[in-house]
Amino acid sequence: MTGYACSEYADSLTEFGTPRFLPNSQGWILERPTPYLPYRDAMGCYPVFKCGDWSGLKQDLDDIGEELTSLTMVPDPYGDYDEAYLRDCFKDLVVPFKQHYVVDMHRPLKDIVSRHHLKCARKADEHIRAEVCLHPAEFLDEWVALHQNLVNQHSIEGIRAFSKQAFQKQLSTPGMVVLRALHGDETVGAQLWFLHKDVAYGHVLAFNEKGYKLGATYALYWFALNYFADKARWCDIGGVAGLQENENSGLAQFKSGWSTGFRTAYLCGRILNSSKYQELSALNREAKGFFPAYRNTF
Repeated sequence: MTGYACSEYADSLTEFGTPRFLPNSQGWILERPTPYLPYRDAMGCYPVFKCGDWSGLKQDLDDIGEELTSLTMVPDPYGDYDEAYLRDCFKDLVVPFKQHYVVDMHRPLKDIVSRHHLKCARKADEHIRAEVCLHPAEFLDEWVALHQNLVNQHSIEGIRAFSKQAFQKQLSTPGMVVLRALHGDETVGAQLWFLHKDVAYGHVLAFNEKGYKLGATYALYWFALNYFADKARWCDIGGVAGLQENENSGLAQFKSGWSTGFRTAYLCGRILNSSKYQELSALNREAKGFFPAYRNTF
């Protein structure tokens, strides 16, 4: 197992729950305390739940019983399942959640990337040198400094913010690929990717002010797609931030300029203990339509 499917990645998220292995599907979820009462529920690992055998997921969920109140997850959009199977596994919630921008690596990159992005990448290459970081674990401090700039700029909180402790484990997780952009000897940006079988997943990217000014985002994306050209069938560069997608946003337009299409990621939920679920939900007077109903965030 590599990337989002392996135990090392689940272990990097222990600040938000206790990893629990699902033996039939060979995936990991995080058990966590519920608000209001001393019960427990579970969530899939962020940003997507990935497993070794999707055919075993239904049995895993049936076997959990009433020990947990509910389970919420976003299954990997490249998983071996269809929507009907998800509805069989998750009785209470299966809804489209995010559109992931994807790159079909069987197509020539010159036919994929927009003229604007190619122009910007070539201009950035005059000042930026991109490379593979050969020793990701030694890159921790530099990466955390870059990432903190991203967190501050977009006020990122919770599990999406990732701590230094989380990154320390992720940089040593099988399948991790670190690509960085340099101006002279200074690292001005970097991308973390997870390569699992035939899919390269864009995990996190961050730049300092100089990196943004010099167009390092374009240089690094162009380098990444060329790097994965003979290593992956698909590159997944994720969706846009927030619960309401806006195809006209700057981030959406940026990602669309590299991509060949979309894959839908579903938000899935299952109530595992009805009586506890109702008890908890009744205590949340600020419910806003989330699942589970006793939480105000996913």
